[in-house]
Amino acid sequence: MKLYLVSLGAGILVGVVYSLLDVRSPAPPVVALIGLLGILIGEQLLPVAKHIISGHGLATAIDHANCRRHVMGALPSNSDDRACDVEGGDRR
Repeated sequence: MKLYLVSLGAGILVGVVYSLLDVRSPAPPVVALIGLLGILIGEQLLPVAKHIISGHGLATAIDHANCRRHVMGALPSNSDDRACDVEGGDRR
């Protein structure tokens, strides 16, 4: 349930930003897709930066942060979520 509340909060925040930029939802498709790409890239900035600060090069940092799989890969399945919950691991 917490994940859904966080998602709702992020959506509200994006809605406020859209309002400030005077872009109405549903946004034109190109604007919406560029915004989603920005969100995907933005999610990866901190994990990559942490690996770079710890001494890895950019390519290695991207590999260790699992960016390619997150940005270009398939959506997680329920079986992945169950495996993470059973193992107590992170869903990333």
